[in-house]
Amino acid sequence: MPSKKPASNISEKVYALAFGAHPDDVELSCAATLLKLTRGGNTVAVCDLTEGEMGTRGTVAIRRSEATSAAAALGYSNRINLNLGDSKLEVSRGNILKVIAVIRRFQPSVVFASPPSERHPDHEAASLLVTRACFFAGLRKIITRHKGHLQTPHRPKHLLYYLQHHAELPDVIVDVSETFDESRAGLLAFKSQFFQAGSREPETKLTRKTFLEATTARAKYFGELIDADYGDGFLHRGALGVKNFSALFEA
Repeated sequence: MPSKKPASNISEKVYALAFGAHPDDVELSCAATLLKLTRGGNTVAVCDLTEGEMGTRGTVAIRRSEATSAAAALGYSNRINLNLGDSKLEVSRGNILKVIAVIRRFQPSVVFASPPSERHPDHEAASLLVTRACFFAGLRKIITRHKGHLQTPHRPKHLLYYLQHHAELPDVIVDVSETFDESRAGLLAFKSQFFQAGSREPETKLTRKTFLEATTARAKYFGELIDADYGDGFLHRGALGVKNFSALFEA
């Protein structure tokens, strides 16, 4: 019987790992926060769970290209796609193991995911899938591999849910005043999904002229709640512990 390969020493460790059910979910919800992290010297990776192949507009090839452009604009260290099936994303054992393998590969301290209650069924499935995987990734008796190597257990310290369609009062608001405008380049990389004058493709919720204006209005509202120009809002799973009081509550 061939011997098992030891745990991989290949490090792709990042500070934050953001999951989206579809390409553009992450950019629509927390691009300014991710840019704030990368500009601050923190590594960020993104994992899209599907290729958005069932979307009304665009093609898989177009959305792959757009995802690559967004990653470059926002400074991600890596962006991968698990291709788990748009409109048929399931919280199955097999899919949980695939997400666990991604978490163990990147070993993030912080994970971003869709909120538990959402308009799109894929978003809700993604939320539950990532939530379960974050916990199970810390169990040593669950075996996963990357490039043939056994992976070591890793449970992220924090799981933050970004906000999408439903309006909720955030548990955490990040001041993104300095990065909001620049982060729009990452969002607008997904131009196939938004309003285009003269386009003959079917209209969707995202192609309305007011849609992008609404995302800006939300960021301004969250910013107003913390006396800032713009804010990104998040729900936090569980109590948020404070070790460095003065760093969190500035004088």
